[in-house]
Amino acid sequence: MQERFASFVMDEQYVSAALCYVKRKQKARNPEPVRRNDVDWLRVLAVFLLFHFHTAAIFYPGMYVKNPESNPIIELFVMYVHQWHMPLFFMLAGMSAFYALDRRSGPQYVQERFKRLFVPLVFGTLVLVPPQVYLSLKSNLWYSDSYLEFYPRFFNGPYPAGNFQWAHLWFLTYLLPYSLITLPLFRHIKRGEPKPALVSGAASLCERPWGMLVFGLPLALIEAAFRPGWPGLQNLYDDWANFFLYLCCFVYGCLFCADRRFGEALERRLLSTAVLAVVFMGICLALFLSGRCPVDSYTPAGMALHFLRGWHMWFWLVLFLGLGQRHLTFRNRVLDYAKEAALPVYILHQPVIVAIGFYVVRWQAGVLPKFLAIDAGAFVVTLLIYDLAVRRWSAPRFLMGMRSRCSYPRKPWTAPNG
Repeated sequence: MQERFASFVMDEQYVSAALCYVKRKQKARNPEPVRRNDVDWLRVLAVFLLFHFHTAAIFYPGMYVKNPESNPIIELFVMYVHQWHMPLFFMLAGMSAFYALDRRSGPQYVQERFKRLFVPLVFGTLVLVPPQVYLSLKSNLWYSDSYLEFYPRFFNGPYPAGNFQWAHLWFLTYLLPYSLITLPLFRHIKRGEPKPALVSGAASLCERPWGMLVFGLPLALIEAAFRPGWPGLQNLYDDWANFFLYLCCFVYGCLFCADRRFGEALERRLLSTAVLAVVFMGICLALFLSGRCPVDSYTPAGMALHFLRGWHMWFWLVLFLGLGQRHLTFRNRVLDYAKEAALPVYILHQPVIVAIGFYVVRWQAGVLPKFLAIDAGAFVVTLLIYDLAVRRWSAPRFLMGMRSRCSYPRKPWTAPNG
């Protein structure tokens, strides 16, 4: 009996040792994911800015509900943020994709992209977008149908001829195909030593005094060549200006993570980039307000304006990435909470803004009180919905593209070796 017991104990020890060995091998193949705090902070701040931007859009033509009175300061704010806000989102998404491939094979990456992007896109389009379209119709006094009567008509054809659209979820609509078509390129960029010629050449270029300007040239050319013909409906199949512009930003995000020299150049050029950003903003604004540059036609003046807008966009992107890399590398409890909340808050925020704005715009009050009421109310309500109805439950987390609550530890970011 003692011999059998001893043999059993020895067998258990061998099994335990074997399991530990297998786990070590799995951990070596799938290392803990790297988190760049500056990328997380910029994403969180960009999502937070969406509350102000989409609230301001209610007082500027283009939102689902509209305030009868506009405001020139709000109009300038919307025009300024619109230049670089979504390009920044796509560039940060490209950076996240670079680090996501550290711990995933190609098929695993594709599967994760579908869970994170396709599931919330389908859920949001079927559940969160129709109320926004319905309230837009209800804001016209002639529309009297109930929501149940309207819902089947949501699928009567694509916008603008019909009602079907994905509203603010167009970001997910574009990001999913980007993630798939760029996968071979991103895996090539992530190749170990020696670095691919694409990475080494681009990193060497950005070290030169004028190097960062070169990366803005494709954005400027895309704007000049495509924007007059495709001003932007975010419908994916007939939106070539946005498609190529955001694809370029997405690739830049991955590329700029592949070599430390990109990050060094971002910080080294902060002052000159800030000056160029302000100067180009002034030029573009002056040309636009002058009314001499028709923005929706292929005229020399119109194409020149879009060409300058591409440069202007790039300078602001470089400036924000450099500032984030210099000042936003810390981590605290706010970031730990907010970085997980970024995607579901992005998905939830606009329906809340539209719902609150539908009633607030009817107040007999000035623009500022209405703006503050919608902005603050939407922020509080969205966070409450996220914290009480999404964050704590498995099914809503899945529908919002979040990971399961059994998460893995994160290791801090260190700059890649160059």
